[in-house]
Amino acid sequence: MTQFKTGIDRRAVLGGLGALATGAGGAFAAAPALPSAPVAISIIDVGGALALMQQAFDDYRTANPKLASRITYVKAPAPELASKIKAQQDAGRSDLDLVLTGSDGLAAGLEQNLWLKIFPDFAEVFPGIEENYEPAALNLHKAQGAGFGVVVNYYPSGPLLEYMPDRVKQVPTTAEELLAWAKANPNKFMYARPTNSGPGRTFMMGLPYLLGDKDPQDPVGGWDKTWAYLQELGQYIEYYPAGTGATMKEFGDGSRDIIISTTGWDINPRALGIVPKEAKIQTLKGFHWVSDAFFMCVPKGLPNDRLAVVLDIMKHVLQPKMQAYSYDEGYLYPGPAVKNVPLSLAPQRSQEVIAEFGRPEYADLIANNPIELPLKPDRMVVAFRKWDELVGSKQRKG
Repeated sequence: MTQFKTGIDRRAVLGGLGALATGAGGAFAAAPALPSAPVAISIIDVGGALALMQQAFDDYRTANPKLASRITYVKAPAPELASKIKAQQDAGRSDLDLVLTGSDGLAAGLEQNLWLKIFPDFAEVFPGIEENYEPAALNLHKAQGAGFGVVVNYYPSGPLLEYMPDRVKQVPTTAEELLAWAKANPNKFMYARPTNSGPGRTFMMGLPYLLGDKDPQDPVGGWDKTWAYLQELGQYIEYYPAGTGATMKEFGDGSRDIIISTTGWDINPRALGIVPKEAKIQTLKGFHWVSDAFFMCVPKGLPNDRLAVVLDIMKHVLQPKMQAYSYDEGYLYPGPAVKNVPLSLAPQRSQEVIAEFGRPEYADLIANNPIELPLKPDRMVVAFRKWDELVGSKQRKG
């Protein structure tokens, strides 16, 4: 889930190997005691969660100067995350303390065994966490996080079609109609490479439901219709951008007439003026939401003093008052992962943006359509590879 705002100017410490926290093995680890002297914490964001939650982290630092001497923030593209962390761990270093990532970075880290197991090993730090999560966020926490990723923000996501009503007179209402429209209007439809795009992977994972494929959770044996559809659709797509931001810019400047979107990617770029306010959204027949989230992951190898503070920070940002920041300017709408976080608890600016650029129909769509889990991390990695091989590699040149 690559954050759009990061690209348009929105707003290291070595660890001693003698004090490494346990918790990666079979026995549960007691949560380490909070340190007697403040420590410096480094947070890396590869999906855009900082745009929603940096104020919550800053609030922790302000309220706890005896625990956190400073919190520094690093941003990087999601595809670079696993190699960056693995290189540090192979060198016996722990420069990064907390990772904010979408399901793409979570999956890549799980594949390479980079993350410290948080649940149930350190469950005592998070009393009542399952009861406090929104139901769909809890499902993501259990199925996707798998004890290694802690959901910090959640949204039903998509896939949605976003279109310009002055340029699209016959709006597709089925997957078949979308294919026919793309064929009749070559190069006017676009989505981004799923590996680094929330809307892109949501579209990929949502198609098996739209097409009635054999097993929506099995990209190898159950997606025959989906892969064939994506390959045919690809004949009428000029190229696949590396991230969602490019699709929004090209949609906004008139180069594309229909793109794949999500609730947040619909609201936020219109609020920022990147996409015209009058853009509309459309679901396709057989629509199921494919939910998505930002996760907090902890790299293996942190010394106990920094691990203790990181766990305390994670607990802090799951409080309702801190979660209210995630309404932001609609990027991950709604955004809060926990219960009892009304929009009225959010900053005034967030309330104004949602009032002006939100869509009344979202409440009905969220309430009255199934909300599915995304692929499990190992299967998501496989799906990314198959898309790259079967779809992305067939991209037309010139």
